[in-house]
Amino acid sequence: MKKLILLLTIIFGFVSCHDDLDQLPTDPDSFTEENVFINAEEAKGALAKLYSSLALTGQNGPAGQPDIADIDEGFSQFTRMLFNLNELTTDHAVVGWGDPGLPDLHGMYWSSSNDFTEAMYNRLAQEVSFCNSFISNAQNLIGDSEVKTYIAEARFLRAFAYYNLIDLYGQVPLITEISTDLPQQSSRAELFNFVESELLEIIGLDTSFNIISDNDILLKPSGSNEYGRVDEVAAESLLSKLYLNSEVWTGIPRYDDCVTASAFVILNSTYNINTNDANNNGTAYDELFLADNDTNGAQNEFIFTANFDGLNSQTYGGTTFLVHAAIGGSMPANEFGVNGGWGGLRTTKSLVNKFPTGIVDIAALNNGLGGTLSDWGLVGDATENGWNGPDMEMYETSNGVYELYADLLGNQMKFRFNEDWGQNYGDDGADGSLNSGGANILIPNDGIYHVVLDLNTNSYALEEVLPESDRRGMFYTDGQNLEIEDIPSFTDGYAVTKFKNIDSNGNQGVDSSGNFVDTDLALIRLPEIYLNYAEAVLRGGGGDINLAISKINELIERGYGNSDHNIPSTDTPELTLEFILNERSRELYWEGQRRTDLVRYGYFTTGNYLWPFKANQPEGTSTDAFRNVFPIPSSSISANPNLNQNDGY
Repeated sequence: MKKLILLLTIIFGFVSCHDDLDQLPTDPDSFTEENVFINAEEAKGALAKLYSSLALTGQNGPAGQPDIADIDEGFSQFTRMLFNLNELTTDHAVVGWGDPGLPDLHGMYWSSSNDFTEAMYNRLAQEVSFCNSFISNAQNLIGDSEVKTYIAEARFLRAFAYYNLIDLYGQVPLITEISTDLPQQSSRAELFNFVESELLEIIGLDTSFNIISDNDILLKPSGSNEYGRVDEVAAESLLSKLYLNSEVWTGIPRYDDCVTASAFVILNSTYNINTNDANNNGTAYDELFLADNDTNGAQNEFIFTANFDGLNSQTYGGTTFLVHAAIGGSMPANEFGVNGGWGGLRTTKSLVNKFPTGIVDIAALNNGLGGTLSDWGLVGDATENGWNGPDMEMYETSNGVYELYADLLGNQMKFRFNEDWGQNYGDDGADGSLNSGGANILIPNDGIYHVVLDLNTNSYALEEVLPESDRRGMFYTDGQNLEIEDIPSFTDGYAVTKFKNIDSNGNQGVDSSGNFVDTDLALIRLPEIYLNYAEAVLRGGGGDINLAISKINELIERGYGNSDHNIPSTDTPELTLEFILNERSRELYWEGQRRTDLVRYGYFTTGNYLWPFKANQPEGTSTDAFRNVFPIPSSSISANPNLNQNDGY
């Protein structure tokens, strides 16, 4: 149960609004009744609306009373829009649906009247309006210490909305108080400074990182708030994200401040990456995206989440969208805890190729044995040349011990000397003991095996060699083509299996119909801050390169399940900006980050990095730089003459 969202049930009288940053609601208190602010307990219900506006879409479950008009209600949900604008426009995703305006996003030819860019603008603008109204009304209860915390949380949520507005749209009106006047447009730098000052103030610091002695509107300390609500670490993390993008957004590098903010989170918070492999599949990464990720250990690295419950907070956005939309072709929907797939989302080879190929280099393994080629070999249907040979010769690695790495079929084999049936060994008891002329040895399945023949003990051993892989790469390939020739065809492009509506024990989420999903979605989680720190260090922000390497290694080790692929030391050139960008892709794909990263690296619109169907070309091409931000909706400009359109639109 997601307690915060359930608090919404105590509120009545919410009215649907379709307002954006060109104008404010005519009744700024329209989303609450006056008695909501009688006491702190009632005010907490209003606070729940601010959080739920980032997870839900209206007042009546998945559809019926939308907060945002003029678009399908499920389409307008915040995290679904974040996926559309920050993942679908990149190398991470394509979608086969032809809804008007949707193909424009991956094709990078959207206009100022695009339904999806407008819906996100309105969603974020409404969150600002809701937060402003809450902050204003809550002043009546300012003497209550809990209400002071609520106000700090509302200020964080408003800052989070503006962070996204800066990122996606550049320059928008800055509104912090209820007014009937049409607002003026603010520059990116002005918006940046506002978000920075707000976040610093609610953790008790000024812009020089000095303690503010007379401020008591503060977020709770790390780990002391209930799950689903933010604490001071969320503000420090959002500052980390803000400072990392400062050079792009304001022209002023703030990598030193990014290092400082990130270090606060890394060194002084209660959060840590999940290492609990609750479902015993060899990695603790997939637990982050399961239906019980609020309790299975994943919650320990979730700094800020959008919470979902298949019965009590239903939406056609959120993780319901991420699970259903990614299922199609021959994928069994029941294995994902839902009743069917929507056959839409896949990924491009550019993401797939960032993960290891899963190919075992047999020649390298045999060269590493250090022995000499012998006359003992493998023969049989399991071998490459069958029963007639020639045999697969083994290496003598010590006196009487022979070894070979071999690609074998799930059939039968024997050991033979000098390709002469006069001297061969099998295994009559299938117990690993050798018998002269004995029964054929069964290879259990196709695979690469390390085969050891020990004539000193008359025994042998077979060990299957599994390719080492970064298990963060979760793809469905059966019947899917790596290459995309036709975007609408679901089988073109690998499917992504990252998000599931099953818990760590394999049970389906609470909605027995399989329609709606329980899985929470992290909007900020600790590994992103690790990556921010490392990137800021490499960009000249100071800090400790050894700390950066150790934290990146935590992510790599969790991905592989061992430390074999860790970055060894500062003496190697492995930790580069390009490595960090690729590691961000491996760790954070489909979590709403990618476009922002590509813009920061100068890759989003340029020809420096191409992916399939970038700018609507099969092989990818560059496009105009003005598309690094989205347009202000034409409807907003029509309503407010104070607004100017972003260049190029």
